[in-house]
Order: sequence, then C-alpha cells, then structure tokens
Amino acid sequence: MTEYRAGFVSFVGRPNVGKSTLTNALVGEKVAITSSKPQTTRRAIRGIVHRPHGQLILVDTPGLHRPRTLLGERLNALVQTTLGDVDVIAFCVPANEPIGPGDRFINEQLEQYPRAKKVAIVTKTDAASKAKVAEQLLAVSGLREWDAIVPVSAPRGEQLEVLVDELLTLMPTSSHPLYPEETTTDEDVTERIAEFVREAALEGVSDELPHSIAVTVDDLIEREDKDLVEIYANVVVERDSQKGIIIGKGGARLKEVGAAARAEIERLLGRKVYLALHVKVAKDWQRDPKQLGRLGF
Repeated sequence: MTEYRAGFVSFVGRPNVGKSTLTNALVGEKVAITSSKPQTTRRAIRGIVHRPHGQLILVDTPGLHRPRTLLGERLNALVQTTLGDVDVIAFCVPANEPIGPGDRFINEQLEQYPRAKKVAIVTKTDAASKAKVAEQLLAVSGLREWDAIVPVSAPRGEQLEVLVDELLTLMPTSSHPLYPEETTTDEDVTERIAEFVREAALEGVSDELPHSIAVTVDDLIEREDKDLVEIYANVVVERDSQKGIIIGKGGARLKEVGAAARAEIERLLGRKVYLALHVKVAKDWQRDPKQLGRLGF
C-alpha cells in the first residue's frame, strides 16, 4: 500500500510565468486570480490538491523581485517567510522565453532555503515547439541539481498528473490529510471576492496602474427574500488621474469591471449577485505604512 503523504509546495518564478494558472489547473477551480500584469498575486494563496494517496497544499506567492516600494518590500518578506516553511519549492520557467537575469536571481535566492526540496517546472509547453521545450529543459537542468524537472501545459492539462505524483513523492508521510476533502483553499470568501474585483480591474489598464490598485469589501448582505447577495466594494487607487481611468468615459469601464467580477463571484457563491463598486483615492498607499495596514498588507 502506498504511504499517505501531505505537505506544502510553493511555486516561485518571475512574474507572469504561469504560477497562478498552474495553481488553478491543479486545484481544479479558480483559487488564484490571473492576469498578464506583473505582480498580480499579493498573497500566499493556498490551493489544496486532493489525491487518494496524498494532499498537496499549494502556496502561490507573489513573484520574487527587486522591490521599489514598501508594498514591494512587504511582498518579498511574505515570499521569504512562506519559502522558509514549505517542503518543496517549485521554480517555474516558461518554455517560450530564454532563461534571463530574473530567473538566475531567483535561482540564487533558493540557496537560502536548504530545508526545502527543489523542483523545476517548465511551464507553457503549448507555446513552444518540441525542440524549444527540450532546449529549455536542458538549460534549466544546468542551473542546479533538481529533485525533479517536469514540463507542463496548464491550459491543456498536459503532464499535470505527472507533476502531482512527483511532488507527492517528495512530501513527508502523514497519518492524515491536513485539510478536509471538500476544501480547495483557505482564503475566505470576502478575500476571494476582493481578488475577483481586482482581477477585473487589472484587465486592459496600462502597465504602471496595476500596482496602484487595491480592493476592499465593505459589506456582504445575504438577501433571503430575493435569493441575492449584495456586495459593496471599493477599488482603491493612488491618484485622481487613475480614478478616471478605472471609471472610464461615462462610467463605462467601471461597468465592465463590475460585470466581469460579478460573473466570477456568482460562480463562486452559486447565487445571483448585486455588486456596487466605488472608486476611492488613497494617495501613494504603496509607500505609506498606515494605508498598507488598512488595506491588509
């Protein structure tokens, strides 16, 4: 009989290498928001993968980077705390981009965590030719001695079970699962709703704005009489000019953000949702310790 194994694995890598997409594909539902914008993930989101012979707790951390703001420093500190506690660190590198200084920087950082086993994952194999994937596997294997190297395509579901099996064999044995079988994440509902709003707000904005967007949920009211959930949320930005971008001409953009977020929230709650969004300015919140605290960082 196979021994039951359970433990924590953290995906690290440059921003936008597919860590959140991979987390969602392995969990089988959307627990981490995805965006083409860097620094999308701001929390150590836990997604839980259940198998008869084990359980993986996936910790999708913010991308390790050289910080430019207090928020950046706090995100890096969060990554470092997380990596100090996990059983396996899985370093993600996309198949369709050459290994660059950012990848080497992160690979060097891994030396600080001798306790964790190290796995390399070559992501986005669907976006590269077979020859390119082979080339990338070779390049990655030259970075260090890995406990395993696995190429995957999260959108196509290719090699995901191979990855789960490899990761489970590296986990400690456990007498029982660490989370109940029906649990897919330890993020609470309010946090997930705020993230869905932020994901919708990130779409189609220019590169400097994403870092300036935060979301808070003021109220969540269950209306039994209407079988409806009323949600009141704030989209927080740093400057008045950004407020204008989020709202859009005649409020058109905010409407789009609301519609996209509402669709995700209704899927999550399994009920109709009334979503009221309000845009607020909190001047330079990324650099202000008090505001960061208020926004949950």
